[in-house]
Amino acid sequence: PVRFTRLKDEDEIRMGDHLVKRVAHLQGGTVENYLQEVGARVARGAQRKLPYRFHYLDAPHFVNAFALPGGHIVVGQGLLEIMDSEDELAAVLGHEIEHVDLYHCAERLQVEAAMRRIPLGQIFALPVVLFQAGYTKDQELEADRAGTTLAVKAGYSAAGALRFNEKMQTLYEGYQKKPAKASGPLQEVLQGGVGVLTDYFRSHPPPAERIALVKQLIESNQWDATTPEKDLRIGWVFCRRRMRTEI
Repeated sequence: PVRFTRLKDEDEIRMGDHLVKRVAHLQGGTVENYLQEVGARVARGAQRKLPYRFHYLDAPHFVNAFALPGGHIVVGQGLLEIMDSEDELAAVLGHEIEHVDLYHCAERLQVEAAMRRIPLGQIFALPVVLFQAGYTKDQELEADRAGTTLAVKAGYSAAGALRFNEKMQTLYEGYQKKPAKASGPLQEVLQGGVGVLTDYFRSHPPPAERIALVKQLIESNQWDATTPEKDLRIGWVFCRRRMRTEI
């Protein structure tokens, strides 16, 4: 184990600002504004009062989301396309916020810089892909636990976290079978995003384990998982894109 002096928030923010500039295909507009609105609501409950900023990665086969040091959260189009409620989105954003809030991102930055012998002042030399990979199993489950709690405290239904992980379980099962022909949104994701999903499932705890954790949280906290979920207000964006593609 390697221990580091904890980064000052302002230094971590500055380094994250450098790194986010290297992420390709980020787009503003309606989707990013919506992510910022939902993300800001969830982030209010975070312990670290950082300038959390939420970005949209316009890449249909990027079925993932990731956090950068200092509070930048990036969500891929492929992940948004399998959601149908704001509560699912809130659970994902809560998870990524907690990777920052719990210093997982800052620790990775320091470890990678030390291993590669890169001074922190030259952090822009680190590849962003390092932060797209998962963390340790304990850190991922810790982010699940704290992130789901953040979302519920922000007024979202715990059913969103449960349903999202159930979709990931369906993807996981389909990924193992590798279907030959797409027969729905999840199957389309499987066909197009195999590379990203391979990295995702290799670096994250099994979806079944994450489902069990959410169910345990619901039971121990006596959350009402029957609370109706809110519609994903940007779902129409992806419906229009699919229609144009089919035409």
